[in-house]
Amino acid sequence: MKQVIQSARTGKLSLKQVPEPKVRGGTVLVRTEASLISAGTERMVIDFAKKSLAGKAKERPDLVKKVLDKARRDGLMATFKTVMARLDEPLPLGYSAAGRVVAIGKGLEGTFHIGQRVAMAGAGLANHAELNVVPRNLVASIPDDVSDDEACFGTLASIAMSGVRNLAPHLGDVVAVLGVGLVGQLAAQLLALSGARVIAIDVDAQRLALAKANGAELTWVLGQAGLPEAVAALTGGVGCDGVLIAAATDSSEPLELAAELARDRAALVMVGKTGTEFPYAAFMKKELRIMVSRSYGPGRYDEDFEGRGVKYPVGWVRWTESDNLRECVRLMSSSLRQRLDVASLITHRFAFDNAEDAYDLVTTRREPSMGVVLKYDSETKPAVAPVFNQAHPAAGACVLGVIGAGAFARTVLLPELKRLPGITFQTICTTRGQTADHAAQAFGFGRATTEIDDVLKDPAINAVLVATRHSNHAELTARCLAAGKSVIVEKPLALDHAQVNQVIAARETSSGFFTVGFNRRFAPMIVEAVSLLARHQGAKMLVLRVNAGALPAESWVNAAEEGGGRILGEVCHFVDLARALAASPIISVQADAAQVSHGGCDDLTVTLTFRDGSLATIIYTAQGDSAFSKERFECFAGGTVIAIDNFLTLSITENGRTRVEKARMGQDKGHRAELAAFAAAVAAGGPAPVDEAELVETARATIAVLESLREGRRIVLGD
Repeated sequence: MKQVIQSARTGKLSLKQVPEPKVRGGTVLVRTEASLISAGTERMVIDFAKKSLAGKAKERPDLVKKVLDKARRDGLMATFKTVMARLDEPLPLGYSAAGRVVAIGKGLEGTFHIGQRVAMAGAGLANHAELNVVPRNLVASIPDDVSDDEACFGTLASIAMSGVRNLAPHLGDVVAVLGVGLVGQLAAQLLALSGARVIAIDVDAQRLALAKANGAELTWVLGQAGLPEAVAALTGGVGCDGVLIAAATDSSEPLELAAELARDRAALVMVGKTGTEFPYAAFMKKELRIMVSRSYGPGRYDEDFEGRGVKYPVGWVRWTESDNLRECVRLMSSSLRQRLDVASLITHRFAFDNAEDAYDLVTTRREPSMGVVLKYDSETKPAVAPVFNQAHPAAGACVLGVIGAGAFARTVLLPELKRLPGITFQTICTTRGQTADHAAQAFGFGRATTEIDDVLKDPAINAVLVATRHSNHAELTARCLAAGKSVIVEKPLALDHAQVNQVIAARETSSGFFTVGFNRRFAPMIVEAVSLLARHQGAKMLVLRVNAGALPAESWVNAAEEGGGRILGEVCHFVDLARALAASPIISVQADAAQVSHGGCDDLTVTLTFRDGSLATIIYTAQGDSAFSKERFECFAGGTVIAIDNFLTLSITENGRTRVEKARMGQDKGHRAELAAFAAAVAAGGPAPVDEAELVETARATIAVLESLREGRRIVLGD
């Protein structure tokens, strides 16, 4: 299918052919009929992408701080690689569209039906693309008498409606709308429909004429003398009951003007991005209230609501972004005596194949425009089925398929694999077509796809990297093994014992092997530590301290159905590392969690007991400062002390002396060595680079951490 893609590094925009996305549980697959270019928002995104690195840094000082913190903690090289990889990600454009449902995901049977016309919302979801996969809470049915061209305004109208709801006007209130671009026009209409008296203010006389035709009582060209007097005359000297700021400018003049026009204790709502230096004295004397409206409404930026379909209690949240979207398309119905007229806002229509010309209009030529609609062909041509080469790979080859290409895969795993000799990059599969296409071009894969079977059923592929979200690691590993492929799966291997058993069952009948992305045991400093510890017989004492940092509450890692939480998702790394350092089987697990208020289980200690009498304590916390070193490991055995600090220094103390080794090229956490060992094992026909029984042991021990926390006792493995 075709999709509009922009480079985050250069800002270059293009219409590209990418693999078709696939419907997932809780989503619908929609064939797009019309999508709206939001000139203001999308121009801002495009202009930002075109800026130099210095320009981007000036625009986003918050991100600069994060980069500097990472550089201090992890080193310049690791930080540079991460930043450049992020800048290389493709950006899908568009967030307001309409189309027809062509497939329904699990759990939505009966809620939607094939052929149903829907409006869809969401940046990165309702894209300028022939096909889009959209979660249930960002889709609304379109009335029969509303055209696709009109319905594609749904998201923009929802932004305006959310701003109006936050303003909460009463019948007869006088409300000034500063800036009557697309969102301002929609807000002015919604205010008029709610019974407010609207004053439209803008620099463009043509926009003001359109606002007047659509219900504004008074219009005023910004800069023309006499505006305060005109407002006083209209309001009987009281001033505006509310001001909605929909202007897009770096200047703070809209706030200054709003303070001048507003009555005492009036409400101000911002739906546009403007300067935010407000005149304190004017705001204080009138006791003005200001709110920045949250895009489409309640639910926006909440991954549980948008991505997982969670509902809010209607008694507490009556109008969510879903409700706003439904109400906006309902108000467009021609059957209503007073309706939201979006057809009058359409100034240009372009065929989707000419999308680049449409963007040239709004970003480069900047000709007068309002609503710019992209029109799509009624049918999307089906993707051509792959024809596989039936020849088996030559002996000694590693022919790679990849499933999943998230940030970690793109920034770490794939670049390291690309540097290794003897690997053929055959096929990459992701859920989003633009991601697969971009990764295929960036790393030289022969094929990009959204169909997992294109990897599993290709006889030439003998190795698979699984780098998806945690919940399907076990299933995909088992499917790859059943297909005779060797697998390297990113941690964790599984989220529960049933999933572990699923992998074991598949491995028992497979000609391939599996390994897990526990890279730390391959790091040069860890390899040296293991070698030094092996000289000492008897029990060892290990302390592994992890300053993990806080994870955003909305992160998918915390979602039970996707990530399983940080214990399964990251603490497993250190369970495996302790297993490698102790070089003895784990026989029991005891865990205790700190009682903290930030939610989730991010602060805990884990004590591992090993068969040879060794003990390991893992201290994992989110309460530290991210500028402090993330990981420090201390090992005590036979009069020797080994300390590794953040993979930057290794100190060995014995016989009264301390020797310190420093990393020469920044952190090396073992990713390249891990991947090289996997590729070599595939080429040699096995065995796996790490004993698979040991990896199963680590998985079961990590799951036992959760069991220990739930049951408040020590868990003996094998009980």
